[in-house]
Amino acid sequence: MFQSNPEAHQQHVRLTRVKFLKRAISIILGAAFVSVGLEIFLVPNNIIDGGIVGVSIIVSHLSGLPLGIFLFLLNLPFLFIGYKQIGKTFAISTLFAVALMSIGTALLHPVPPLTIEPLLATVFGGIILGIGVGLVIRAGGSLDGTEIVAILVNKKSPFSVGETVMFINIFILGSAGFVFGWDQAMYSLIAYYIAFKMIDMTIEGFEESKSVWIISDQYKEIGEAIIHRLGRGVTYLNGEGGFSGDNKRVIFCVITRLEEAKMKSIVEDHDPSAFLAVGNIHDVKGGRFKKRDIH
Repeated sequence: MFQSNPEAHQQHVRLTRVKFLKRAISIILGAAFVSVGLEIFLVPNNIIDGGIVGVSIIVSHLSGLPLGIFLFLLNLPFLFIGYKQIGKTFAISTLFAVALMSIGTALLHPVPPLTIEPLLATVFGGIILGIGVGLVIRAGGSLDGTEIVAILVNKKSPFSVGETVMFINIFILGSAGFVFGWDQAMYSLIAYYIAFKMIDMTIEGFEESKSVWIISDQYKEIGEAIIHRLGRGVTYLNGEGGFSGDNKRVIFCVITRLEEAKMKSIVEDHDPSAFLAVGNIHDVKGGRFKKRDIH
């Protein structure tokens, strides 16, 4: 009979609680950022975002009812779909985020806008909104049902998730022209683009990681130079040339975006004819990615 380890169990419970707390804080901050971006910058200047948020802003403007009501009600059907198609954790996280966003917009609605200059409202509103949405997505939730629809469409059509989201948002942002005027529709398009970029930066982080693949006969010298000059660990892989059939050693390494130029310089110094491939990585975990000190 195996006996359970009480200490290991307690440690697992603590880690689970810490993880849950981090996720909750991220969702709370994300919903707060989105609320500020909407009610303090975009909505008072008749600038909308894409997706269900954009539809909610338009319907709220036409009906005169509070924005928070539509943010919550219009997302409910997609929450149910998300629960069925993606999972319980996603649905609960999304429900929590949408509820907080709806409450946040209601509380901030009486607060006067920080600026009535459309361009300033577009830029800062898009930045704050994008950061908020990114934080919620990193926590495993969502603030917009459009992505859920896009995932379902992708399963039954040749269109990708990105293409479906883009088509839906073009229609929504175009509708803003008939409601708020074409100047505001164009500002809305700029705000959507800025928010889209900020979402990526928030999810992936400002220090973007890159994978590096190097094929060279001087692999040992290059590998040692990377370790000593760049402070990064390397992995040597066995490869075979597709045309020649010769055995090759491949160097694999993960660096940050700021180290890319130095990496290329190291390879150039040891073997100008070496094959070098650099690609973007969205997430790095485990291993020995942490940079060691260089003396």
